[in-house]
Amino acid sequence: MTEGKPMGHLVRYAVPLILGNYLQLGYNAVDSIIAGRFIGEKALAAEGVAGPVMNLIILAITGLTIGSGVLMSEAWGAGDGKRLRKTLGTTLTLGLVLSVSVALLGILLARPILRLLAVPEEIFEMTVVYLRITFLGAPFTFAYNALASGLKSIGDSRTPLIFLAISSALNGVLDLIFLGALHMGVTVSAITTVAAEAVSALLSAVYMTRRRKELTPGMEELRPDRAILRRVLAYGAPTALQQTVLPLGKLAVSGQINALHSVEAIAAFNAVTRLDDFAIVPCQTLGSAISTFIAQNRGAGKEERIRPGFRAGIALEVGYYVFIGTVAALFRRPLVAMFVDGEGAGAVIEIGTAYLGYMTIFYLYPAFTNGIQNFFRGIGHMMTTAFCTFLQIGLRALACIWLVPALGVPGVAVASAVGWTAMLIYEVPLYFYTVRKMGIPK
Repeated sequence: MTEGKPMGHLVRYAVPLILGNYLQLGYNAVDSIIAGRFIGEKALAAEGVAGPVMNLIILAITGLTIGSGVLMSEAWGAGDGKRLRKTLGTTLTLGLVLSVSVALLGILLARPILRLLAVPEEIFEMTVVYLRITFLGAPFTFAYNALASGLKSIGDSRTPLIFLAISSALNGVLDLIFLGALHMGVTVSAITTVAAEAVSALLSAVYMTRRRKELTPGMEELRPDRAILRRVLAYGAPTALQQTVLPLGKLAVSGQINALHSVEAIAAFNAVTRLDDFAIVPCQTLGSAISTFIAQNRGAGKEERIRPGFRAGIALEVGYYVFIGTVAALFRRPLVAMFVDGEGAGAVIEIGTAYLGYMTIFYLYPAFTNGIQNFFRGIGHMMTTAFCTFLQIGLRALACIWLVPALGVPGVAVASAVGWTAMLIYEVPLYFYTVRKMGIPK
């Protein structure tokens, strides 16, 4: 990314990542669609409650891979292969220890966590079982993300996509067999998801050791290096905190939805949350491309390329919004209808359609916030990105206290707009101040 036009680099890098993230989201979406249509709305609601809890753990740990990915991109831009491998090795060792420990704690604490979330009794036991099984997949999810981060840091975003495609297809086939054809319960849905996560991690490890030896850490490089560990934590810890805040905010919002004491509202919120993920992930992925572009060019000492790359990234973000806003406006009802069937489906569809009506407009916000966030991430200002996320999520959760009782599930959309607006009010002036202070050329 240190030579040639920025727009071409960003597109070539981002498209495989977008497809890969869609496939990763496909794990949960396929589970939700099949569970909702073949097992029932209670299964859909149970997965919707468990999802934010699981994401809290996974995103907190994989936040380390985002921070270390910036360091690896800088090392690659500087032509320092040894530092790149040492950074990946340190990240793998630290992250696997953390992910195993947290998974065990999550299994032990699943029941009290769900009590705190006021999960309705009619889906409580089902949700406990589903959550405990999905916790087992945390180490596999971390391993895949860490290895994929290493590949992406050198510009290879296609290979992780291939492995996700294989594991996502496996997950879908197993769900169709065990849930659709054999009508097994939500427990099997969790097991198939964990199995698919394990396959993606295994394929990534085998590929790297056989085909990307310049990236593969040796035994010595897997031992944490103190200096690199400090840098990984300095970059990764704020990002991990930032990633943790996202599902924490969703948990707080989920608690407000649960307090409505409506299985239809819980099921609708699960469905639109899945759709939100699909809509917003490309914004996040384009942001990741921006941060990688900036980090590589910083490592190579080519700061004159930073602002043109950032502007190209924002243009892509806005262009994507025009597309996704149109899709949400035209197809919001059939999109929600994919998730439910049978008794109670009509109410779920009406609630979800009303929510997406608001988001048709509000999807513009993450087009800007993700681009600006990743500018700061690319220049190493991790605490700025963490603070902005705290601000956005905190205001969203507070706004939901008043808006959800008044508007129901659509109140979450309005609350999201409140948080994103505050985030932009803080970030935009800070961006112009930062580029002037750092002397980054136009």
